Amino acid sequence: MDFRLTKEEALFQKMCRQFALNEVEPIAAEIDEQERYPEETVQKLMKYGLMGIQFPKEVGGSGGNYVCYTIAIEEMSRVCATTGAIISAHGTLGAWPIYAFGTPEQKEKWLRPALEGEKYAAFCLTEPAGGSDMTSNKTTAVEDGDYYVINGVKHFITGGAHCDFLCCFAITNKEDPKHGMTCFVVEKDTPGMKIASEDNKMGIRGARTAEIVFEDCRVPKENMVGELNGGYRLALDVVDRGRIGIAAMAVGIGQAALDLAIKYAKEREVFKRPISKFQGIQWMLADAATQLEAARMLTYYAADLKEQGVPFTKQAAMAKLFAAEASHKVVDTALQIHGGYGYMKEYAIERIYRDQRITELFEGTSQVQKIVIAGQLLH
Repeated sequence: MDFRLTKEEALFQKMCRQFALNEVEPIAAEIDEQERYPEETVQKLMKYGLMGIQFPKEVGGSGGNYVCYTIAIEEMSRVCATTGAIISAHGTLGAWPIYAFGTPEQKEKWLRPALEGEKYAAFCLTEPAGGSDMTSNKTTAVEDGDYYVINGVKHFITGGAHCDFLCCFAITNKEDPKHGMTCFVVEKDTPGMKIASEDNKMGIRGARTAEIVFEDCRVPKENMVGELNGGYRLALDVVDRGRIGIAAMAVGIGQAALDLAIKYAKEREVFKRPISKFQGIQWMLADAATQLEAARMLTYYAADLKEQGVPFTKQAAMAKLFAAEASHKVVDTALQIHGGYGYMKEYAIERIYRDQRITELFEGTSQVQKIVIAGQLLH
């Protein structure tokens, strides 16, 4: 089994690394401090095709594979977790339902502009009463002539206040929510849809999340994505792919922390020598590097399985679970190596520490990943 990147993937990784260092890293701290959506970065990502890497060229994508998509998220997250989250939310979550389940007309109207840099997409599933438990969702869509009328509240919607359209999931059969959920494209400024608020988050502060309220929001029937009442399976399909992106994000965050810890350990002196000379620090770094490398292997294995077109639900959940928890350990170790300085906002490890925590929460908590893995083992 060859774990090495292909020549093309290695070149793509190098390009992503240079882009991240030149275009993303210089404003990463500013984005966090100002809690600002990085519009200028998003436009550059669009220009270079990094928002639609994993989609075929015939629909407006860059024609890359899922390993390239994973590389891009890892490299961007290595300097700015906000940017990694934005790529994931747009491509894997917001645009994928239309690519996988949309009609040719829907792909031309929404998917192509999203992949060519003209529009930004969002994924509108989570509600106050239901996150991973989609059957608890309360938002409804009722047929009314040539329209569906949507009513309900969605929250934690990444890019919700900045998107041009979103894929909204609503209950179309209250008697059986699991087999009665449907996906609809709702365009920005559609009457009856409003941004109620944006969240003040602990980390990834530039990847703005919003609460969205639908009040008698009329959506044309032709905006239905996939089959009527087929939204539950559609959402699961999308989330499976999304977990690989979050695992890559966790790996990138962890790598950033490890890089900083190594640099600091070489520079910081106590008792007249660098702390990197102490075995205690060396072992902390060795453990962190091993955890991170294992997480990377799981993540790229899941990405490769997805690219091969074979089942990958279990491996995606494993990658997300392990990478998120491994990055937690690595970041915590890195901050500990920094000592008191790591607690200061002047040091990047403070921001990285806050950014990391979300990887264990969104796209399903670590506990939810264990439920998914156990379900795959026991079915």
